[in-house]
Amino acid sequence: MTARERVALPAGYAPAANALAGRVVLVTGAAGKLGATAAQAAAAAGATVVLLGRRVRPLELLYDAIKTTGAPEPAIYPLNLEGATPADYEQLASTIARECGRLDAIFHAAAYFEGLTPLALAAPEDWLRALHVNLGGAMLLTQACLPRLAQSPDASVVFVLDDRDRIERAHWGGYAVAKAGLEALIRVWADELEKSTVRIAGLLPGPMRTPLRAKAYFAENPGEIAEAQRYASACVYLLGPDGASVRGAVLDARALGMH
Repeated sequence: MTARERVALPAGYAPAANALAGRVVLVTGAAGKLGATAAQAAAAAGATVVLLGRRVRPLELLYDAIKTTGAPEPAIYPLNLEGATPADYEQLASTIARECGRLDAIFHAAAYFEGLTPLALAAPEDWLRALHVNLGGAMLLTQACLPRLAQSPDASVVFVLDDRDRIERAHWGGYAVAKAGLEALIRVWADELEKSTVRIAGLLPGPMRTPLRAKAYFAENPGEIAEAQRYASACVYLLGPDGASVRGAVLDARALGMH
């Protein structure tokens, strides 16, 4: 499969309670709506989840929510991707290897979107921040973690995409460019890792009720938009062995968000 291909979640799919048992899963943007959903779903499926985000307090709240369920105890790793360097990513990878003993999956949910702005008026720092958080940082973090992922018999890296028909329009700026770049990144990584135990995939969710969306669709009724939890099963599917066939392709989960 290639990232140009779109596949769907198997009809009626529901992950087993132990679908991710024994695995260590790193979730970036864990305090966000989809990141928290992925983290909680992965923990419920038996994974030890490393919660990465820029603000400690939201990560602590998510930590508490996961721990009270009886799932494996998660870990918190505060890191602001806006200013993160290759050295920061190497330290992250080393810390996970030392503290958790392994790394089996990464779920890239971190995102940056300042709001709708014409390119002619885009602040240079916002443009660069959007490219770094949404694209460059995701690549460099994956690169730093790749030696640890390669030690897993079945490793998965999932990049969260967005609907290009919707965002590759006026005023979406660096966010749109970065998300388009992610699809190319999936293709390149997948081709390079074709014979590896590390598989690369994309997740294309439908509209979600998130602060990011509210910056672009401030006039819509949030009650008409699906919660991120609609995509929990899709997250677990891609992170575990059930989704092993989605290698270098994109799981199109937009239908899951329909009421």
